[in-house]
Amino acid sequence: MKKHLREKALKRRDRITPEEKRGKEAAIRKRLYISSDFRQAKDILFYASFRSEVDTLKSIAHALKLKKNVVLPRVDSRKKILRLFEIKDKSEIETGYMGIPEPKIKKVREKQLDDIALVIVPGAGFDITGNRLGYGAGYYDKLFSGIRGQGLGGSKKPVLIALAFEEQIVANIPSEKHDVKMDKIITDKRTIACKKL
Repeated sequence: MKKHLREKALKRRDRITPEEKRGKEAAIRKRLYISSDFRQAKDILFYASFRSEVDTLKSIAHALKLKKNVVLPRVDSRKKILRLFEIKDKSEIETGYMGIPEPKIKKVREKQLDDIALVIVPGAGFDITGNRLGYGAGYYDKLFSGIRGQGLGGSKKPVLIALAFEEQIVANIPSEKHDVKMDKIITDKRTIACKKL
């Protein structure tokens, strides 16, 4: 079921023309920048966009210009987890795991999810209740597993915002109790405050 939904959502995303994509991404960036979550966050975990994903490189540059602490994930394929590293400049992004842009490793700049106020989340598809279709490897599920017991042990949950084209919004994504939902989804047409059903 999820595999089929993922394939359909990715096909729709891949069909967006480069010209349409530029216009849609500009609208998404504008909505992100005016959101109070973005304006107030000092530490933001972005993903470095890949293939037909909503571009984040302009948003990363904008956040750096605003003197925000920008953090990016790097795949640790041996442990099958994402490690988080702060970057000071876009030149600190290199081609990494499976060709995905990743931050260069600087041990002193490694961060934990607890350090982050806002997470910009990638995905193949989303529904309006905040369910996410990942790419099937489970890296973000593992990263978010620590925030499932929200509020326990005094840990503060970061705000999770997905960036997606309207074409990636699907009617319903099957979810399990342990799945972490997005708080908001920003598309080229709207900002969806996810209803926790």
